[in-house]
Amino acid sequence: MKPSATIIGSGFASLSAATSLADKGFDVTVIEKNSSAGGRARKFDHEGFMFDMGPSWYWMPDVFENYFARFGKKPSDYYTLKRLDPSYRVFFDDEHIDMPASFQGLIDLFEQRESGAGENLKKFLDDASIKYDAGINDLVNKPSLSIFEFATWKVIKGLFQLDLFSNFHGFARKYFKDPKLLSIIEFPVLFLGAMPKETPALYSLMNYADLKLGTWYPMGGMHKIIEGMVKLAEEKGVKFKYDEAAEKISSNGKLTVKTSKGEYTPDYVIGGADYAHIEQQLLDKKDRQYSTEYWEKRVMAPSCLIYYVGVNRKIPNLLHHNLFFDTDFDAHATEIYKTKKWPKNPLFYVCAPSVTDDSVAPENCENLFFLVPIATGIDGDNEVLREKYFQIVLTRLKEKTGVDIRENITYNRSYSVSDFVSDYNAFKGNAYGLANTLMQTAFLKPRIKHNKIKNLYYTGQLTSPGPGVPPSLISGQVVADYILTKHNLN
Repeated sequence: MKPSATIIGSGFASLSAATSLADKGFDVTVIEKNSSAGGRARKFDHEGFMFDMGPSWYWMPDVFENYFARFGKKPSDYYTLKRLDPSYRVFFDDEHIDMPASFQGLIDLFEQRESGAGENLKKFLDDASIKYDAGINDLVNKPSLSIFEFATWKVIKGLFQLDLFSNFHGFARKYFKDPKLLSIIEFPVLFLGAMPKETPALYSLMNYADLKLGTWYPMGGMHKIIEGMVKLAEEKGVKFKYDEAAEKISSNGKLTVKTSKGEYTPDYVIGGADYAHIEQQLLDKKDRQYSTEYWEKRVMAPSCLIYYVGVNRKIPNLLHHNLFFDTDFDAHATEIYKTKKWPKNPLFYVCAPSVTDDSVAPENCENLFFLVPIATGIDGDNEVLREKYFQIVLTRLKEKTGVDIRENITYNRSYSVSDFVSDYNAFKGNAYGLANTLMQTAFLKPRIKHNKIKNLYYTGQLTSPGPGVPPSLISGQVVADYILTKHNLN
């Protein structure tokens, strides 16, 4: 008889775990509370507009290639990638900077802005490439259940080279002085969950992913990745149950998952939904690994305020990805991570996939995704506040692009803290998961293996290796491989 697994949630991590187990002969069922797969990477359509609801950056293409290669496939079997050039545009108060896709173009750009910065960029990214290799190959692909997993000569020898005990803020300033270059270098770590001064310099690996590996886009939208992963999972025999919420997990001699539509008694359960929700709401108190106090003390990556906007005209001064850094970077980061209040003058991001892809909007229209990073667990999310910030970003968009789109908006939907809670049971309305601080790295994160209930595991952005699409993809593989190895099923 096949071993069986029930997986709660259908985001990147869950799909990765489901397919990896099914490939080795498991009978796998995925339970999803929403009506479609993808978790935060769902999509919705409105009168010719296709909106990706969550992730919009395709970085670390090697992680996707390695994932599909596990099953003898390639990303191109499921979707078509296009490299963006320029990779993105950064709007500052007095100018904008386009980031070239070519490495030589980046070197020239940095050198033009600061003498010696071109050569320093080479050195910075040479160092970042070592961290990227170590991070992807030696750190994140481990179950992180014990410090001894990392007690290899390569890791020990590289501890100081990886700059685990240096902060990103100071590390970046060893190479660059220009404030705008520093903002560009620091932006990828803004979503990791801490101020650059409190983020390990290890995470310059994100700059390697950005500046060296490039920014890509799956034609048709980011949801094409989800569609491909679901198709591959179904090819392996995975069954999907939509509109079915998990309500209780118990173990009285046999694992049982009670849902809104029935019960499952698998050999293994993997929680790919919000870890804190599963621990605090689906388990009896006696079965919980972590207390309420434990969760309250976790440092979270940001939440966000999102607007999905359809516009009945084109906007000539936008690229596919646009960062609005025309206000104080440090002040906004402080409001996210320190004072925990709604930002006064927020940085924000605009994705316009219709610049690249005609299929996501009607002809001569623009598909816009606005995102304002905000503190996790923040109070006061309401329609009045959302409208206030919408007007703020529209005004700044007009100032920087010369286009006032207010009279051209044909569709607008907002999404924020309360929606993350209702749709994903997200702890404190988090959007990006657990912060990547030093004290929440590797084996210091919530465990992938439940220490009380046999054969209950976890995957996703609140456990190892951490937030983001590629880490979530890896997380699912790690937990599946651990089950297969630990139980001699591979």
